[in-house]
Amino acid sequence: MTLAAAHDLPPLIPLLANEVRWGLLRALIPGDRQVNELVELARQPMNLVSYHLKKLREVGIVVTRRSEADARDVYYSLDMARLHALYVQTGAALHPGFTTAGSSAATGPLHKPLRVLVLCTHNSARSQMAEGFFRHMAPESVTVTSAGSHPTRVHRDAIAAMAAFGVDISSYQSKGFDAVQGKPDYVITVCDKAREICPTFSSGTQQLHWGFPDPTIIADAAERTHAFAHTAQQLRTRISYFMAALPAATEDTE
Repeated sequence: MTLAAAHDLPPLIPLLANEVRWGLLRALIPGDRQVNELVELARQPMNLVSYHLKKLREVGIVVTRRSEADARDVYYSLDMARLHALYVQTGAALHPGFTTAGSSAATGPLHKPLRVLVLCTHNSARSQMAEGFFRHMAPESVTVTSAGSHPTRVHRDAIAAMAAFGVDISSYQSKGFDAVQGKPDYVITVCDKAREICPTFSSGTQQLHWGFPDPTIIADAAERTHAFAHTAQQLRTRISYFMAALPAATEDTE
């Protein structure tokens, strides 16, 4: 047996063996951020943060997109599926038994009831699909609702995209921010415009941003269908990892 050469080292190992890159990934786990937010969190110069973000983008772990609210702004987000694939690849390179099932959502009860509010602009597509996946994947202790700043109606392509995943949202209704009652534990904005005008909640509410391009604005029917399917898949992945990170209840032992 001979030791593996340096070039056989899985790419994730040297990538994460840097405090700045590790910190950037941790900052992007909950949701999307702009570079100025990452600079503030990292407490590092802009040029250094940009350098490490470039390294993360080169392997596809971090992706960028222009803000819908202001095209001059750029959001950085984490590709959870890509990161997980590299993580599994790294484990398998060390021992085949280290691979895991991965991103399945929490199925057991949580340590306390949880309220989730998903916000968008029209509450017609992205936020409705997110609500549908939450209701489908989360335990009964999670209560979820969605709303929009300018509600319209649920888009037919959103209904079709969710039906492909076995989730029926055909009876869902679009709601405005004023219809939201009570204090949520988590507020998740799924479009950049909604983030800019998101209401202020009292302390204890965690606000996350998962920005996705608006599939409803695509004119070509085939391209729009594909965009809805892609958005649904991304939402499902995000919610799966979100649920897996929540603390589950432990069984009482006597």
